Amino acid sequence: MNKPLSTYEKKMQDPKFKAAFEKGYKEFLFSELLISVMEADDKSVRKLAKEADLSPSVIQSIRSGKQQDIKVSNLVRIAAAFGYAVILQKGDKKITLHDEVRNKKHHLVVADAA
Repeated sequence: MNKPLSTYEKKMQDPKFKAAFEKGYKEFLFSELLISVMEADDKSVRKLAKEADLSPSVIQSIRSGKQQDIKVSNLVRIAAAFGYAVILQKGDKKITLHDEVRNKKHHLVVADAA
């Protein structure tokens, strides 16, 4: 019985993706991670966009690797939609980044992590 292809193996069958990946384009690393997590959690672009309060076009741009830079606030919101937190660590010191909605606007909040 043939083992199904991993997300990485599927993506590497695309000549454009493979060429860009082999050149070391960093934007594909987060794209690959996002695709894998979406597949593992069975989340569509629209479902993730709704849960992260982002537009589907933003999610699709990140997922496809077209968006080379990702805003930290978007990263925090996407991570939270999957149940993760974004933590910055220097030595023993940790801070957690949170997305907070105030007056219908999103704000990035930094808090000490335990």
